[in-house]
Amino acid sequence: MSSSRPWGAWFRSLRVSPAGVFAVAFLARVALVFYGVFQDRTLRVRYTDVDYLVFTDAARFVAEGRSPYLRATYRYTPLLAWLLTPNLCYSELFGKFLFISCDLLTAFLSYRLLLLKGLGDRQACGYCAFWLLNPLPMAVSSRGNADSIVASLVLTTLFLIEKRLTACAAVTYGFAVHMKMYPVTYSLPIALHLLPERDKDEGLRRATCSLQARVYEFLKRLCSRDVLVFAAVAGLTFFALSFGFYCKYGWEFVEHTYLYHLTRRDIRHNFSPYFYMLYLTAESEWSFFLGIAAFLPQIVLLSAVSFAYSRDLSFCCFLHTSIFVTFNKVCTSQYFLWYLCLLPLVMPLVRISWKRALVLLMLWFIGQALWLAPAYVLEFQGKNTFLFIWLAGLFFFLINCYILIQIISHYKEEPLTERIKYD
Repeated sequence: MSSSRPWGAWFRSLRVSPAGVFAVAFLARVALVFYGVFQDRTLRVRYTDVDYLVFTDAARFVAEGRSPYLRATYRYTPLLAWLLTPNLCYSELFGKFLFISCDLLTAFLSYRLLLLKGLGDRQACGYCAFWLLNPLPMAVSSRGNADSIVASLVLTTLFLIEKRLTACAAVTYGFAVHMKMYPVTYSLPIALHLLPERDKDEGLRRATCSLQARVYEFLKRLCSRDVLVFAAVAGLTFFALSFGFYCKYGWEFVEHTYLYHLTRRDIRHNFSPYFYMLYLTAESEWSFFLGIAAFLPQIVLLSAVSFAYSRDLSFCCFLHTSIFVTFNKVCTSQYFLWYLCLLPLVMPLVRISWKRALVLLMLWFIGQALWLAPAYVLEFQGKNTFLFIWLAGLFFFLINCYILIQIISHYKEEPLTERIKYD
């Protein structure tokens, strides 16, 4: 196939069935789980994520009727510790199999969403292969990272909204926000997506209205049935979970599950362009306010993207997550999974050549490699390379911004059934 043709043209020629791709993806993840057992027992460097040990210790406290926050560095909802109590009575691998199951569920929901939007089964599966056969989500979930649970909840929400099951979607969305704070940014695009369509005459009248009248009309449409149902059910789900755990575990639940992540200032080296500033001002009285100010670029960009692309909710959520991660004051490799799980839904709508896509992918990996080199020297040789890490982080930040610009500029909003015929 010519490198100048869009990548979607290749997937129609796939000869492997969706069941075969999912089976290979499942077996690969299972193999990694058991390889992790071998490496943990034989090598100095453990395969299992240190957070998985934290989850298991917290589950042990919960099983004993005590608070999971007795385990230092446990900064998650008690619901996660409750889910992993079978680690204690069945097998320590239970949590890993739960996470890889959610990993596969995420891909299956993407597959179903692409089918709903008009793609054929093999073409839809081809796009999902970018998640199913991707080494990054394979490694992260098999090492014991719980982000696949949130990814599956987010994809479930998008799937149920596409099926117009608004109340059910609101329940899963409430759970997703409870498990991890970042999906709360989807609230505005979801509300805008659920707004009733305007007819042409109403659109013409709106064009001649004053700003005050337009704002009033927008607020009136915002009170539509679907929006109110979603807001009420999602809010009740979130606050019911929060109130229940607050009654059981008190203020430490609120502090470790929510407030810690809002006020977190991680001065250790990470991909964020803010980390060096926060490192240098760690003892300053302005440190807290600088950390809060770092949210401003996110708020402006997320609001603009919401109003521009809310008609295509999957694409809008992908941009939201990418912007949130790129501009966040803390950014680690596992954060990339938050938007990579939405990539299969975006790929059919981005008319970009294979050649350009490979260049962007290479840039993304080169940016990480340039950051990892000074980070390795700092971590394992003890040399002060903070400035070089920060400069590499800025370069990686610019690469991510450039990739986002390329995706947006090559995005074509049209029915996928027409896109298949055109390709």
